[in-house]
Amino acid sequence: MLRSIRLIQRVANFSRLANPHEVNPKVPEWFKSTDYIEPRFIGSETQQVNEMLKTVQAKSLDELVDKIIPKEIRSEAAFQNPDNFPDAIPESAMIQHLQSLANKNKVYKNYIGQGFYGTHTPYVILRNVLEDPGWYTSYTPYQAEISQGRLEALLNYQTVITELTGMDVSNASLLDEATAAGEAMFLANSWFEKKKFFVDNHVFPQSIEHIKTKAYYLGIEIVVGDAKTYDFKDVDQYCGVLVQSPDNLGEVHDWSDLFKHTLKDAKILKVIGTDLLSLTINKTPKDQGANVAYGNSQRFGVPMGFGGPHAAFFAVEDEFKRKMPGRIIGISKDANGKPAYRMSLQTREQHIRREKATSNICTAQALLANMAGFYATYHGPQGLQKIANRVNCLARCFAKLAKSLGIVIKEGRFFDTVVLHNTENLQEYLHYNASINVRKIGQDTIFSFDETHTLQDVEDLFNHLQHFTKKKADFMSVVQKVIPYKSERSPFLQQKVFNSLHSETEMLRYINYLRQKDVSLTKSMISLGSCTMKLNPTSFMLPVSFQGFSQLHPFSPLSCTQGYQELTDNVEKWLCDITQMEAVSLMPNSGAQGEYTGLLCIRKYHIMNGQRDRNICLIPISAHGTNPASAVLAGLNVVPVNVIDGYVDLNDLNKKIKENEKALACIMITYPSTYGVYEDQTKKIIQLIHDHGGLVYMDGANMNAQVGYTSPGYLGADVCHLNLHKTFSIPHGGGGPGLGPIAVNKRLAPYLPGREHSLGSVASSLFSSASILPIPYSYFGQLGRQGAKKCTAMAMLNANYLMMSLKNDYKVLFTGQNGMCAHEFIIDIRPIKQESGITEEDIAKRLMDYGFHAPTMSFPVPGTLMIEPTESESKSELDRFIEAMKNIKLEIEKVKNGQYDKNDNPLKNAPHTQDQVINSSWNHKYSREEAAFPLPFILQRGKVWPTVSRINNAFGDRNLICQCPSVSDYQQ
Repeated sequence: MLRSIRLIQRVANFSRLANPHEVNPKVPEWFKSTDYIEPRFIGSETQQVNEMLKTVQAKSLDELVDKIIPKEIRSEAAFQNPDNFPDAIPESAMIQHLQSLANKNKVYKNYIGQGFYGTHTPYVILRNVLEDPGWYTSYTPYQAEISQGRLEALLNYQTVITELTGMDVSNASLLDEATAAGEAMFLANSWFEKKKFFVDNHVFPQSIEHIKTKAYYLGIEIVVGDAKTYDFKDVDQYCGVLVQSPDNLGEVHDWSDLFKHTLKDAKILKVIGTDLLSLTINKTPKDQGANVAYGNSQRFGVPMGFGGPHAAFFAVEDEFKRKMPGRIIGISKDANGKPAYRMSLQTREQHIRREKATSNICTAQALLANMAGFYATYHGPQGLQKIANRVNCLARCFAKLAKSLGIVIKEGRFFDTVVLHNTENLQEYLHYNASINVRKIGQDTIFSFDETHTLQDVEDLFNHLQHFTKKKADFMSVVQKVIPYKSERSPFLQQKVFNSLHSETEMLRYINYLRQKDVSLTKSMISLGSCTMKLNPTSFMLPVSFQGFSQLHPFSPLSCTQGYQELTDNVEKWLCDITQMEAVSLMPNSGAQGEYTGLLCIRKYHIMNGQRDRNICLIPISAHGTNPASAVLAGLNVVPVNVIDGYVDLNDLNKKIKENEKALACIMITYPSTYGVYEDQTKKIIQLIHDHGGLVYMDGANMNAQVGYTSPGYLGADVCHLNLHKTFSIPHGGGGPGLGPIAVNKRLAPYLPGREHSLGSVASSLFSSASILPIPYSYFGQLGRQGAKKCTAMAMLNANYLMMSLKNDYKVLFTGQNGMCAHEFIIDIRPIKQESGITEEDIAKRLMDYGFHAPTMSFPVPGTLMIEPTESESKSELDRFIEAMKNIKLEIEKVKNGQYDKNDNPLKNAPHTQDQVINSSWNHKYSREEAAFPLPFILQRGKVWPTVSRINNAFGDRNLICQCPSVSDYQQ
């Protein structure tokens, strides 16, 4: 109750930021501010809106919504109470407000460590990657020909990981360190099919907690003990052993004896959690006998951000690469034999393998992985070693100074972390007297050093220790005796890219050279259905870089996090209001993790109610591919349900319910459906599941079509996840970050992370990717109740305008009532393929020649394109897309009637690169102009040139190359 009162007070305080004159009808319009986001966020102006309404045969947005959304599922209960949801405030007022919240966070000098460290983000990377929409507004690189820049940057990142860990293959990042540890456990279990897994007790506690959560629902026994002394006589029962170096207390271990001798012949997965910076001077996991290495790349230039987003790393020996979770970037070749980057192996794996997928993880942390890769590129191997040696010297200097004052320290080799024994009150002393935050375990105090610390900081600590111990020693005499350890490393990162870009000029040019290769929202509309590539306004993004948000450690004392507490409280409150749910958890750090967490809520509910055997999850075949993968990871058995004409087959649903009634745990549904229609039978389906003891999980990927007009809570769902990187404007970042909070009703609220009957931990910190929460906060605050609701209506208008404009040229596969779609629609390319041989892939690649990214290809129905324009696109941009699609249809007609050769035509050869078009040996049966400039607007706007032609995917999978070429390759 106290929490609820606090939330209401904070929202009320926030609403006072809105000037009362702005909503007073007596005040003339010309006195009201022009500094509101809504008219800039919504792409079309009033005249354009009216023109589109004529096309869709509606007199107003309200009439359009009435035609689209069935009455049975309409509810506008959300947004009605101004005490729950604010009126819109101007951009400038929001920036000031968020700065005031950031200022409430106390960024003390920090030595907490435990997997999170201060780092200097090189300003050339901060300004030109993290804060550049060319990097943060691009989509996941499924269309490789217009993603070569990001793909090269991610390959650089993978190379950094493999070089430093010694492993053969790395993925392109995972969500955070704890989830990476959990994925290692799951890999061990799926590879060796044994139900016990050993974890060393000095692994980071947040990783152990997540591993335990994941194992609990899969029936895997986790044994936590001291790997140095544990008797592995029963090792045949274990699927894996996980240790860490440097560990939770900072000790650097060599696990060679354990892995190469004690466990040499054991059929288990050998896993080491590690630290990239330490690996620049310490022995690699591969050299110690590990099969898997994981950790966090955060300290490579990515701010702590109160917990994230950060790119975890995960690397394996070659044997395990096809079971490795996440995405892998590889090198293939294009149609002309030119080397080209692409996503390999795991590309869209969940959508293909569904419940047989090796992981449910759909989002990598691409933007943050790119930052870490650029950090390594900028510093190079020698620069990284200098940083590592300096950090290590600071730590060892501090340890010697503490010993000189009679303090007992933990002995052994350490990298950056020093443990002072029997210093019970030191943490409190430093916090209250010196504004310094350190870690405490029992009566010991732990200090972790990083690259932001200086020798002056060490002297300041020393002075405080002298005061604390009431003893004296000579500072400089100790400092002069500290010299770097001799590195245990053989040379690493010898490739050209890591040894030639150390000046800011060269780095700036390289970053922009890569960015120019890619299509992002800075160049054109990205009309991906179910991915909602809407505007990420600059004013929403700006606060992410505020020091009070970006530099805070996630385990800071509560007294230091007042601004974040207010921010998260408000976001939770507004998400509750939007969804009409009881409670929210902000912990899941991707949409797929939101699915997983929601399903764990359901599992924990059944277990706590004595119904552990309820383990059947019904999933319509139209569902997102991550749905069945998430269900399996939650320990559920998937039973598919048929879909007819875009609607769940009620007869098949009833049949599956009866067949599994006693074991029914839940159903997973997406609303509106993945087919782009509002099913009017949804409430009936939900009631049917409830009547048979099951619960309802609603996938919130399409929340962009619900906000303000209906809600999961009104429909009767028990839990839903929300893709904040879709509906609420957190950018996709070229493939991440994502953020997927869950909202639950009253019966599931006690099972949220951190609550009375917590389901467990699903991320490394309570708010996971907290530093990007100012973005949805700005979305809610700047758009307000009416603006957010109008966004929903405009998303529907834009989608139906596109559909109506294209339906005579392309078959629209599914529609709802009155022949309308929701916020997205699907066009069927299969008839075109039968008549002309032109496929959905040909159209997708041809759109690149017109400057557009393709719609979603072959999902949820093979042989189709799913189109979603979002509310942020203007009628002018929609018209350009329509013109392009119509012209492509004319090109298809030319193939059909023989004007174009069946195999040598602009579609089959798309995309066309600049070097192809200017080459003197052009020998195609169509002109260069038809290839590269098929419509006038392409030249007028500035041509977007794909840098490679169509990529040979099969060749890339047969010849998997997942890291940068070596020096010898350059010499050849």
